[in-house]
Amino acid sequence: MNYKKTLDYLYEQLPMFHRIGAAAYKADLGNTIALCKLLHNPEKKFKSIHIAGTNGKGSSSHMLAAVFQQAGYKTGLYTSPHLKDFRERIKINGKEIPKEYVTGFVNKYKTDFEKIQLSFFEWTVGLAFTYFAEEKVDIAIIEVGLGGRLDSTNVIRPMVSLITNIGFDHTALLGNTLPKIAAEKAGIIKSRTPVVISQTQPSVKNIFSGKAKKSNSKIYFADELFIHEEEYYFPAKGLTKHFYLHNNKLLSITCDLAGIYQKQNIAGVLTVLDLLKKKFKITDSTISKAISKTKKLTGLHGRWEILSKKPRIICDTGHNTDGIKEVINCIEREFLSGIVKGKLHVVFGAVNDKDLSEIFTLFKKNKHFSKANYYFCKPNIPRGMELLVLLENARKHTLAGRGYPSVKEALQAAKNKAKPDDLIFIGGSTFTVAEIV
Repeated sequence: MNYKKTLDYLYEQLPMFHRIGAAAYKADLGNTIALCKLLHNPEKKFKSIHIAGTNGKGSSSHMLAAVFQQAGYKTGLYTSPHLKDFRERIKINGKEIPKEYVTGFVNKYKTDFEKIQLSFFEWTVGLAFTYFAEEKVDIAIIEVGLGGRLDSTNVIRPMVSLITNIGFDHTALLGNTLPKIAAEKAGIIKSRTPVVISQTQPSVKNIFSGKAKKSNSKIYFADELFIHEEEYYFPAKGLTKHFYLHNNKLLSITCDLAGIYQKQNIAGVLTVLDLLKKKFKITDSTISKAISKTKKLTGLHGRWEILSKKPRIICDTGHNTDGIKEVINCIEREFLSGIVKGKLHVVFGAVNDKDLSEIFTLFKKNKHFSKANYYFCKPNIPRGMELLVLLENARKHTLAGRGYPSVKEALQAAKNKAKPDDLIFIGGSTFTVAEIV
């Protein structure tokens, strides 16, 4: 099979959560354990950092990868989902896994893997771990796909575990309360392995502390160690400068991921790096340089990404309630900064298992989103929410807008209507953003 046929096989023949939803989720690690045994346990052949959380794990993963790359280490990075090309999920030093490696791996193991009946994600984990082992990476940054306890990546023995934050997402699979969701995320905490919590949340703090105690693992709450003091936003450059108080010293970090929500993620990243400084040669200067050019070093897209200046066009992959709250805060900052003086236009598409009532209620309560022009669309995946369903949801919340058959047509309509001082925001789903970046 060539690369295209290989991808068609992976997408069409194997369950894939991000395309078909809960049917692809497997509530045990049996397949992954069998997979790793067949591959001669590649997960044991490289050092790693394991990252879970509802929001922020992708940004945190890329910042950590950027720092190790900047420090001169051969750095593997495994994340999901991808935006454009499957190979974005698996990188070494910011370069995507070669097409030839993907096709060779699938052709080699296709028959054996079919006997195990692997999911798409299990295939991908086996591919990533084998690639990192064969390439002898110095360290791999591994982001969980869903949850933590039963996620296919949860067979590694990391040097540090990082949990970013806990919010409501995938509740049908992970639980309908924050403590239940936190318990699933806490599943990545390993015996005698330090764990970092990026954001202290009183409702779930005891869940993490309790699991760490049972595991004889030290736990670090990052925002209590790196205390965020102040933030400056440079809208023209899409940069933020954060000041943290740490050990009675003021530390400044410039970040090219400009979302307000990055302040918690940065604290988590800094804490992880602080724990690993004795094992890796990483200086404060290296950390500062790397985080300021995370996107350039790792190829990250879709996190508060500025696509155009007049009109200002920004996209963000935030798609659950907490993510949308942060998006709203960032939009407010755009208007307060004075760089946007006109009207808000929102290109919005979602997936069909998303409850939009809370998100649309947030929009209705905000002065800019309540008066915005909406351009509703369906992402081009099987899970994309049908346009009529999306429009009906919007109608119930009296959000004014029209429907368009594709994301690109919706964006073009917004561009046609927007004036130079207006702001066009594109979001609602990773898959909506993927079609325009």
